[in-house]
Amino acid sequence: MTEMVYGSIPDRVGEPILPRWWRTIDKWALSCVFILFGIGLLLGLAASPPLAQKNDLPAFYYVQRQAFFGGLGLIVMLLITMMDPAKVRRYAVIGFGAALFSLLLLPTFGTDFGKGATRWFSLGFASVQPSEFLKPAFVITAAWLMAAAHEIGGPPGRLYSFFLALVIVMLLALQPDFGQASLVLFSWLVMYFVAGAPILLLGGIAGLVVAGGTFAYHNSEHFARRIDGFLNPAIDPTTQIGYATNAIREGGFFGVGVGEGTVKWSLPDAHTDFIIAVAAEEYGVVLVAIIITLYATITVRSLWRLLRERDPFIRLAGTGLACAFGVQAFINMGVAVRLLPAKGMTLPFVSYGGSSVIASGIALGALLAFTRTRPQGEIGDILIRRGR
Repeated sequence: MTEMVYGSIPDRVGEPILPRWWRTIDKWALSCVFILFGIGLLLGLAASPPLAQKNDLPAFYYVQRQAFFGGLGLIVMLLITMMDPAKVRRYAVIGFGAALFSLLLLPTFGTDFGKGATRWFSLGFASVQPSEFLKPAFVITAAWLMAAAHEIGGPPGRLYSFFLALVIVMLLALQPDFGQASLVLFSWLVMYFVAGAPILLLGGIAGLVVAGGTFAYHNSEHFARRIDGFLNPAIDPTTQIGYATNAIREGGFFGVGVGEGTVKWSLPDAHTDFIIAVAAEEYGVVLVAIIITLYATITVRSLWRLLRERDPFIRLAGTGLACAFGVQAFINMGVAVRLLPAKGMTLPFVSYGGSSVIASGIALGALLAFTRTRPQGEIGDILIRRGR
């Protein structure tokens, strides 16, 4: 009866790992990830040559690097999807500790690459952004703590996860990186809501967020400048937002044509934060709609499959990862069309960036591992097992 209601498929005794993996994985979501990466390479062919020319590098230098790091990210993703949830959790907790330690070292050993925010470690041949790896690791760690609170005699995991979230948000705000800080806080709030948080408490946290934003506005020139630019009804055509909105307007429905766009020569971040502007200008609304559909498919299908999941940890971690993935894409595209203030956030699997694409591979690998079809068991069996 349980299988009829929840659609679970029992494990087949002695079944090899690859056939079992293929039978239980969400093939639609997996396909969408590969299509997004392919679109990212396609847009990279258009967006990165101007930057390569400016830096006296081969025309497709950045595309080749994106293909390399993207391929590495996809391999990592596939390997993680084959793990069981307990193993994913174990590696995530270890990774969270390493990423948090790296974040603490950023003020001393990090660099800003002239962008006004110390977010990276420069390794000479490449750079690493610890916050990208911290996000999925934090979501899984926080979900583990919250799920532990459901166990008989378990620790106050919700409180512990809240303190961890506050520490991370403060460290990110000091860089400053308010975009990543808001994404971490949003992920925690979603999981806390799913875990059964009181509405009054969520309202109180929302009030703290507003108070924190007000404080940041009056004490951070970086934050205030972006908010003022967003609220100003007039758009300076020489800013990145100005170039991006003009490119989207010029693209129309079908775009100006492959390779015919001009925004990539004006936008310094055309290959990263504003890659959607390149897509809109050269390929039009058609490609943008396809990209939005791909992100929505991954997010909605993951949440739908998690609805029938009975394990609290898997349900919480999967929900946090799915929502963080979808909201990051929404923020990136929302900034480009001026629905949101500038955040400096990449478009997962599409924007250029080694840290971004590998971290996205880790996050989606964990999400696909959590949403694999597995026997749920009777609810009484789960409660008895957790009470031991």
